[in-house]
Amino acid sequence: MINGALFRDAVISAAITIDNRKREIDELNVYPVPDGDTGTNMSMTIGNSVSELKRLENNVSISETSSVAASAFLRGARGNSGVILSLIFRGISKGLSGCTEAGCKEFTKALEFGVESAYKAVMKPVEGTILTVARVCAEKAREISLSTNDDIIFWTEICNEAETVLEQTTEMLPQLKKAGVVDAGGKGLAIIFRAMTEVFAGGKIAESIVVENNHDSFRTAVSEYDDEINYTYCTEYMLEKNENSPDPFMLRAYLETIGDCVVVVDDEKIIKVHVHTDNPGNAIQKGLEFGYLINNPRPKIENMRIQHENKVKEAKTAEQEGFTPARPEKQFGFVAVAVGHGVEAMFRDLGADVIVRGGQTMNPSTDDILRAVLSTPAEVIFVLPNNKNIIMAAEQAVKLTDRNVCVLQTRTIPQGISAMLAFDESEGLAENRLNMTKAFEKVDTGLVTFAARDSEFEGHQIKEGEILALDDGKLVFTEKDVNKAVLKLCKRLAKGDVKYITLIYGADVTEENAEHTLQLIKSKISDKIEVMLVNGGQPVYYYIISAE
Repeated sequence: MINGALFRDAVISAAITIDNRKREIDELNVYPVPDGDTGTNMSMTIGNSVSELKRLENNVSISETSSVAASAFLRGARGNSGVILSLIFRGISKGLSGCTEAGCKEFTKALEFGVESAYKAVMKPVEGTILTVARVCAEKAREISLSTNDDIIFWTEICNEAETVLEQTTEMLPQLKKAGVVDAGGKGLAIIFRAMTEVFAGGKIAESIVVENNHDSFRTAVSEYDDEINYTYCTEYMLEKNENSPDPFMLRAYLETIGDCVVVVDDEKIIKVHVHTDNPGNAIQKGLEFGYLINNPRPKIENMRIQHENKVKEAKTAEQEGFTPARPEKQFGFVAVAVGHGVEAMFRDLGADVIVRGGQTMNPSTDDILRAVLSTPAEVIFVLPNNKNIIMAAEQAVKLTDRNVCVLQTRTIPQGISAMLAFDESEGLAENRLNMTKAFEKVDTGLVTFAARDSEFEGHQIKEGEILALDDGKLVFTEKDVNKAVLKLCKRLAKGDVKYITLIYGADVTEENAEHTLQLIKSKISDKIEVMLVNGGQPVYYYIISAE
């Protein structure tokens, strides 16, 4: 039987494992667009539970452990894959409710509840996705539970089945077959279940992997340490190595004797050092035997105990401020997800009460959207996700509040703007929902961005940095030049009874270049179509194009 402490450690290990492998999952995305991506979203979702799980005692029941994990998953859920993952674990928690420990019978019931919960939340379930992998796992659990009471055999067979069906997803969905990849969400779930099974079988909790020559990974690794503070000072510095520098392993070995959370990353010429210690002077003095200190960045010594006290105070204040419901002062209010100074300003000008900063590279969590809803001083609140990967998180937020909330399924910024323009304060909720939905469904959206990595799609080799053009989310062509891509995409969108085209240019486009593009478009398409230019300031996309 698996107890609460073992289940706790398994989930923590799974969180660390998927964080280590999130890039591997991200790269399974069919289009190589710069995105928050599946692996990142799943990692952030499960990672939201780690600090709360670490607080649980060893005598905790599996019922309580699974409940704590499921609640944290839901609040931290990001992107469709993260929301579905949270729903699977919410179902698992339901199935384990009241259990002190769990065996094959209990986990079979739990997995079945998890699959049921996930499928119910998806309006049009598609096979060949994370849903398929979860469903097959539950079916295998039912089959295995009839022939064994051994938890390790049970979970090992489930993982094997997950990995088998994962390989089959390539043939289940045409877009996966064209790209020659398996489903990213299914891959993430298979990794999570395998990591949990290894702990169930007596393995240790996984360790975070530090990628050399990657500053961001270095910062991530050194920032994720246990809540318990064993040493006072967080000490960081960087060295330019001496010509005959000793092996940096010796520096690491020394630092381990005077502190913990030691990270020593050895580059060809640079050594990056991080340690928690009560003797920062000794840590730096020892480092000088290997090289000399670099001033950019300067060495840093911070008192973690004081930092921790301040963070606790700030967290309590933020929680009180963020979750104190605003009193309704009007009938209707709006929450819009957007990023970029110009885009955010447009939504505010149209009447948005709260802007949740986020979008393609930064999917906000369920908790982020919930805070925004509770901060909106209205009786009825419309939520505009403005991204297809944020809709599910918004819909889950609705279930966590007693407010009257309507999520409009806007998938792009232009759709969100069109929906707000169609709002009529003199009409009721039902009429506005219908009219706003009709309005945004008439809008076509074009996106011009860049390839985040080398890829292949439909036999075409895509190189990192190449310009990508998307028509309503689908990759339609690639280009070498941004302006040529915008012109070609506008011509594609200028069809039927289109009367207006709006070019929303991003942070990486100069005003001069945007004006040049505007004049180019005007000269090449019908003079019956009005073309407008807006400084959106958005990241990731050179241009967001609205056609209506």
